[in-house]
Amino acid sequence: MNYFVKFLNILQNINFEFWFLHFDFINIMSNNKKIKKTDLSVAAILIIGIFVVVNFLSYQIFYRFDLTQNKIYSISSVSKKTVGELDDVVNIKAYFSNNLPSQFLALRQEVADILDEYQAFSNGKIRIEFIDPGTEEDTQRELYMVGIPQLTFEVYEKDKIQQVRGYMGIVISYGENSESIPAVKQNTSDLEYQLTTVIKKVISDKIAAIGIVTSHGTADSQNQISTIYQELSGLYTLQNIDLQSITSVPDNIDTIIIIGPREQFTEEQLKVINSFVARGGGLLLAYNGVEIGDGLQAQKNITGIEGLMEKYGIKINNDLVADQRSGIASFNQGFITFSTQYPFWPKVIGDGFNQENSAVSNLESITFPWASSIGFVDEETKNSSSFLARTTDKAWQVSDNFNISPNNMTKSGNTGQYNLAVSVFGNINNPYPEGENTAFEGKIVVIGDSDFISDGFLRNSPDNLVFFQNLVDMLSLDGDLISIRSKTVSSRPIKEDLTDSSRAMIRYINVFGLTMVVVVFGMIRYYIRRKSRFVDDL
Repeated sequence: MNYFVKFLNILQNINFEFWFLHFDFINIMSNNKKIKKTDLSVAAILIIGIFVVVNFLSYQIFYRFDLTQNKIYSISSVSKKTVGELDDVVNIKAYFSNNLPSQFLALRQEVADILDEYQAFSNGKIRIEFIDPGTEEDTQRELYMVGIPQLTFEVYEKDKIQQVRGYMGIVISYGENSESIPAVKQNTSDLEYQLTTVIKKVISDKIAAIGIVTSHGTADSQNQISTIYQELSGLYTLQNIDLQSITSVPDNIDTIIIIGPREQFTEEQLKVINSFVARGGGLLLAYNGVEIGDGLQAQKNITGIEGLMEKYGIKINNDLVADQRSGIASFNQGFITFSTQYPFWPKVIGDGFNQENSAVSNLESITFPWASSIGFVDEETKNSSSFLARTTDKAWQVSDNFNISPNNMTKSGNTGQYNLAVSVFGNINNPYPEGENTAFEGKIVVIGDSDFISDGFLRNSPDNLVFFQNLVDMLSLDGDLISIRSKTVSSRPIKEDLTDSSRAMIRYINVFGLTMVVVVFGMIRYYIRRKSRFVDDL
């Protein structure tokens, strides 16, 4: 019996010790929970404090990241410098109607984002205001006077098409000067160029003047090159020049442009051109060494101006250049229209541009229909010149018996690489010296084709317009706007020397590549999570 009592006493002692340990464990866990709650509160306070500090600093330190190759979602350094050096306030009023169709709603936000960039880098000198013109006649009349037209849109509502009227224009004013962007395009890729151009225009005391030669059978500015004429008028003062009725180019002209002349120049008219270039004016000549007529009839074009260029050391050949890398042309054969790769429309991409020249280094693709090759007379001119665009080394030239039918595309002669556009900036011998003025510093650009900027051709090759505008800027301005206009890539052709298997591989990667990346990432993620759970179970 005594042994039994002792055993019960031992069990009670053991039970008490276990209860005491259990009580201590509960106290410890309770304290740990309190500590964890305290740590959690401290962590939350620290995180909130960090967010407050970061938000405060974000207002003091402004920076945005644009990871695209050509920085198409942020304004360029040229625009930042332009607005950062403003002496006074520039007011930008964006007139957007509230009743615009749904497809234009996002456009207003895109414009606002771009304008916010300008404002952020202007040191407070850019003021932006969005205005709904509404239906007030006085406001509409004021907009009409500043060049903002009322646009008509078609809207599909209640099972029928209705027409609504609205505005999508921008007015930029600086002091008493004001300029407008009549209608913002739905594709805002060139909006930065337009904005910076207009800002430069309103703050500038002098606007560069361009003289366009209208005599000697050149391209008609109203019917053949109206697009070029309209685009240039947005930045420059344009003036028509008839070389047959003047004895000198007006002093206010900075650059003269001669596009596709077909009539003979007299010696006196060539002297007028030479006198202008010798005094520091820029010359842009787009010349067809061979003219293409109806039925693809080709004949050499000789006007005399090619002789002046030769005296400058630039040789425009009366030939046609064909290239393995070429554009696609459409032809009519009876009642049938067909499209085919046409070697006499050489296409310049990538390595065909002079990468050291800012006017062409960022361009992607240009097509020259029926272009002539350009060479240099001597090494002296070659040293002061540079090519702007040239063919591949698989091109060939045709100088006689021009059979350019798409049904006869056999190579003739040796293959080689030919210049299609060149520039000469430097010392040039004066062919008509006056006194001791036997040489001068010239600015000349020559292109062996004029059809590439015709209205009909620009519809399918918009990059040609950028190329031409860049050359005009290079001759007339400091060239800083070139980097803005060339930002947007519109063509990324596959290299023509790729094998069929390489092309197929690229095609499959484009179609299935992203899907495979997502699948592989998911599998890796699943494996990591499964491994983590296995470790936790252990």
